[in-house]
Amino acid sequence: MLEKFISFMKMPIDGVEASEALQRRHKPDHWFLIICIILLAIGLVLIYSISPALADTTGVSGSYYVIHQAMAIALAIIAFIVTAKVSLSRWRSWVKWLIAAAAVATMIAIVLPVNPNYPAHRWVRFAGLSFESVELVIFAILIWFSHFLAVRIKKGWIANYKRTLKPVLGAFLIIGGVVAIIQSDLGSTGIIVIMMGVMLFVAGLPFKRIMMIGGLVVALVVIAVLMFPYRIARLETFLHPTSNCKGSGYQVCQALIGVGSGGISGLGIGSGVQAYGYLPEADNDSIFAIYAEKFGFIGSVILLALYAALFYRIAKIAEGAPDDFSRLIAFGTLVWISTETFINIGAMVGLLPLKGITLPFISYGGTSVVFFAAAAGLIYQVSAYTSHASGRDMNGLRRRAGINDYSSHGRRFGGAYHPNLGGRE
Repeated sequence: MLEKFISFMKMPIDGVEASEALQRRHKPDHWFLIICIILLAIGLVLIYSISPALADTTGVSGSYYVIHQAMAIALAIIAFIVTAKVSLSRWRSWVKWLIAAAAVATMIAIVLPVNPNYPAHRWVRFAGLSFESVELVIFAILIWFSHFLAVRIKKGWIANYKRTLKPVLGAFLIIGGVVAIIQSDLGSTGIIVIMMGVMLFVAGLPFKRIMMIGGLVVALVVIAVLMFPYRIARLETFLHPTSNCKGSGYQVCQALIGVGSGGISGLGIGSGVQAYGYLPEADNDSIFAIYAEKFGFIGSVILLALYAALFYRIAKIAEGAPDDFSRLIAFGTLVWISTETFINIGAMVGLLPLKGITLPFISYGGTSVVFFAAAAGLIYQVSAYTSHASGRDMNGLRRRAGINDYSSHGRRFGGAYHPNLGGRE
C-alpha cells in the first residue's frame, strides 16, 4: 500500500509537462513521508486506547473518538496529496484567495455563538462539526509570507522600510489584535509571530530591523497578558505549578502525575487512569502526558527522536530548496511544527505555561491534523527538487552551464538546485 502511494506521488506535479518533470525531478524524501505516517499512526493508536475513557466521561459511544480521528487522518491524506501535487507556482497565484478564506473563516468564528465549555471565538461550528479558523490562518500566512518575502528578495527590497518592514509591522498588529485579543488565542499568535520572525531572518532582514520587530512583539505580548486576568493566573501557575493543584494548577499537576507514573517503560497501552476525567484535554493539549503514562521514559525518548528526525529532514529539504519561495515555505513549516511540539511537550513537563497548543500529527482534532498534513505535502513536493551540493560546487556548475544571474538570497544554510543544471535521479 505504501509503495503504491509513493509511486503515485512520483507522478509529475500539476502544471509541469511530463518530459520537463522527468528532467527536473529527483526522488522525493520518502523518509520524511514515513516519519509523518508513523506519527499519525501513533496518534491513532493513542486515541484508540483512550476512547473508552473519553466516552465514559463525555457520554458518547466507545468508538466515537477513534472513528473521528480516523476520518481526520483520511482527510489529512487527501490534503497531503493535493498540496504535494499542485505546483508551488499555483499556490503562489492563490495567495489572495487563501488570505481571503482565512479572513472569512475568522470573521465567522468571531460572530458565531461560543460553546459554553470553550468560551472563545475560535471555532466555526455547523451541524455538529467544528473547524478551528486559526489553523487555516497559519497555513495561509505561511504561503503568503513566503511569497511576500520572495518578491522582496528578488527586487532587493528586503531591508526597505516602506515596502517590507511597514507591511510586516501592520500584519503583526492585525494578527495580535484579532487572534490574541478578540479570539483570546495567545498561543497561536505566538506560533505565527515566531514563524514569521524566523522567515524574516532567513530572508536576510537586517538584525537591527529584527530587533525592532522583536521589541514591538515583546511589548504586545506584555499588553496581551496584562489585559486578561486568566493569563496572569496562568503565568503564576507556571512559576508555582504545585502551589494550587486543586485550582489553577490542576491540569499541570495532573500532567506531571501522568508523565511521572509512566516510569521507565510505561503502564501499557491498555492501562492508565489519567484519561478517565482526571487530566483535562487528555485527547488534545495533554496527549503527551497520556503517551508518557502509557509508554514511559523509553517511549517518550523514541517519540522525541521521531520528532527530531522529522525536523532534521525538513531542515535538509529547506537547505537544498531550489528557490527563495520554496526555501521559505520549508523553513516556515519547520518552525511551525517544531514550535508547537516544543510548546506542547514543554507545558506537559512544567517547562512552559499551558497554552492550548496541539501536538503535531498526534493530538485529536481534524483541523490540526489536516493542516499539518497539508504543510507536509508542500515540503514533500519541495524535496523532489532539492540539491545537496555545496555552495562552491553550485557556483562551478552555474559557470559551466552559463548561468550568471541565478542566486538564492537571504541567509542560506546549504546549496540550491537549479533546473538548468540537470536533475538528480
